[in-house]
Amino acid sequence: MSIRHGLLALLERGPRYGSQLRTEFESRTGSTWPLNVGQVYTTLARLERDGLVAPGGEDSAGHTLYAITDPGRAELRQWYERPVDRANPPRDELAIKLAMAVGAPGVDIRAVIQAQRHATVQAMQDYTRLKAQALAAIESGRSHERDDVAWLLVLEQLIFQTEAEARWLDHSEARLVRLSAAVPAPAGDPAGETEPEPPGAGTAGTAGATGTAGTAAAARAAARAAVRAAAGKSRGSGGR
Repeated sequence: MSIRHGLLALLERGPRYGSQLRTEFESRTGSTWPLNVGQVYTTLARLERDGLVAPGGEDSAGHTLYAITDPGRAELRQWYERPVDRANPPRDELAIKLAMAVGAPGVDIRAVIQAQRHATVQAMQDYTRLKAQALAAIESGRSHERDDVAWLLVLEQLIFQTEAEARWLDHSEARLVRLSAAVPAPAGDPAGETEPEPPGAGTAGTAGATGTAGTAAAARAAARAAVRAAAGKSRGSGGR
């Protein structure tokens, strides 16, 4: 999230002071990414240092106002025109959790996935309800404020993101099931008919406890698959 450029965009509409910028930022994004005043003033200080904003006097209440400079406007235009860089995707806690859960002793990774899926679907339902309310307000003519339209766009991005996350969770569970079924039978099994360990044990749950080379290799492959899937999810839902 670029707080720096978000504040420049608000200052392009006219001089603002710190608390005002925080309120308008949260209004525009539906408080999805709340800011604190200290964060705002730290960012303003850096923008002033870089010559992108400058003090613009005070309002009637004595608040110090900040105004965007010409270099600041140029920086803002470049930000609008420059695609968001996906070469280094941000760290995703869920992807890291699943990658670490693969092969972790005593961890049922399918239970982890199912719990997350429940939370993801619930979030998707909440976002969809909020979207319906926002659309009803806009389409009824009760609201045409740009903040409401901006909030609608943010909601739709969150919906697409949670939909992608739910698909990735389904994919990850199916992947682990296939890998678990593919683990070879232990050496010495007379008929080679040993039942494959279910996900949640062995490869997909406590793979390290079995001590078999095949199970460990499958766990490493599952971890790599989970990371690759997470990177693909990040790129697919960036539209971050």
